[in-house]
Amino acid sequence: MTARPGPANLITDVPGLRVGTAHDRHVKTGATVLLSDAPLTAGVNVMGGAPGSRETDLLAPDKTVEQVNALVLSGGSAFGLDAASGVADALRAQGRGFAVGDQRVPIVPGAILFDLINGGDKDWSENPYKRLGAQALDAAAADFALGSEGAGTGATTATLMGGLGSASLRLPSGHMVGALVAVNALGSAVVGQGPHFWAAPFEIGAEFGGLGPAPDFADVLTPPTKLSAHANTTIGIVATDAALSQAQCTRMATAAQDGLARALLPSHTPMDGDLVFAAATGARPLTDPLADTLYLGHAAATCMARAIARGVHAATPQPGDPLPCWCAI
Repeated sequence: MTARPGPANLITDVPGLRVGTAHDRHVKTGATVLLSDAPLTAGVNVMGGAPGSRETDLLAPDKTVEQVNALVLSGGSAFGLDAASGVADALRAQGRGFAVGDQRVPIVPGAILFDLINGGDKDWSENPYKRLGAQALDAAAADFALGSEGAGTGATTATLMGGLGSASLRLPSGHMVGALVAVNALGSAVVGQGPHFWAAPFEIGAEFGGLGPAPDFADVLTPPTKLSAHANTTIGIVATDAALSQAQCTRMATAAQDGLARALLPSHTPMDGDLVFAAATGARPLTDPLADTLYLGHAAATCMARAIARGVHAATPQPGDPLPCWCAI
């Protein structure tokens, strides 16, 4: 399969998608929103042992509501679930949502990561995440920044600051696939102390440094600060313009988890809440349902691995960071 990134190498290379980010540097946290003008068919897969999520049960293939109005990634642990409430309120004000009589109920699943002990001031008088969710929605656009932005603002890995990452691929079938991820892993994105990325075999060009694979395999480093329940989590979204059912979206989300395992060692641990949403705009029909869904899943995993490395690679130093950024090594 020969595939190349889209023009921006972002999830918004999938036509019709927009991403918005918002952050609070004082708190060292943020939120990220993915949406389109029309509802998205969506699925989800959870492989981490300590997830935090909102409205993921309704994404199961046997549930009634098959489409969502937006997907939200947020910092803040359980407090961050309120970011999706801010998005839902704003969408309702726009008249968007699932129609029930004369009411509109926006369907906004979300997932959170733990960034409460990352050096920021968490002594807030009012939960900031509803505001951050609304701000991220308001900022939604085709272009957005990577690294220390949105839900990746205060994210960390075992050895380096994490970040918000994205990548895309256009398949020979014409379908576009993209990934968006907030990297806050117990594991490491780099081999040993770095700077080589575990995801190097999947790099295209020099999108995260162009260093290639590490010359030697190194032991996995897991510092004691990461060995606490609910203190980590990598959360992401893969999206496509393919016409997929909810069951097919679920399968694509499942395949995308391979990208986490390729880019983060270890991944899917009992102390991570690793979760991947999948979304489909439905704009481009499948020409060969069996082959197309196979390659869509493979592309989703590849994009996710690259997006993870790009998020860590793009992180920039901020006051109070508990770890160095990749650029420092």
